[in-house]
Amino acid sequence: MICMNSRYSNLKKFKNWRARRPFWGATLSILSGIIILIVPAQLYEIAAAPGSMIVVGLLLGGLTFLMGVLAYFIPRLSTLLGIVGIFTSVLSIMGALGGFLIGTILGIVGGAMMIAWKPTMAATVTQEELNKNFIVEKEVASSTETLPE
Repeated sequence: MICMNSRYSNLKKFKNWRARRPFWGATLSILSGIIILIVPAQLYEIAAAPGSMIVVGLLLGGLTFLMGVLAYFIPRLSTLLGIVGIFTSVLSIMGALGGFLIGTILGIVGGAMMIAWKPTMAATVTQEELNKNFIVEKEVASSTETLPE
């Protein structure tokens, strides 16, 4: 029974953590960065000649990956990170063939999701609700509770 409670608790903690971040946009950007990095990593030994675009592919794929990781840890900058992620994934067509365009498409979608993400705010409590709570607390403290009619 203890194991199930801790598992439920961990799942609930993860859902709460995920709700406060552009989770799916960042995940797609990370996946895009990995796919973009695969192409220059496979071609590195073949095309490691001076003047090749392999280094550019590695740099842009790494930046796309980094934008996704940073969106997890700095969610308030998700708009900026999404814009940079889109630019780096589109520019990766030059040096890494955009991960055979799959990486570019995932980078564009992930970046757009990071730009569109807005943090959820807590529900605001009105002054009337605060007054009701204060009156109830005062009645309970003074032991003069009134029954509702």
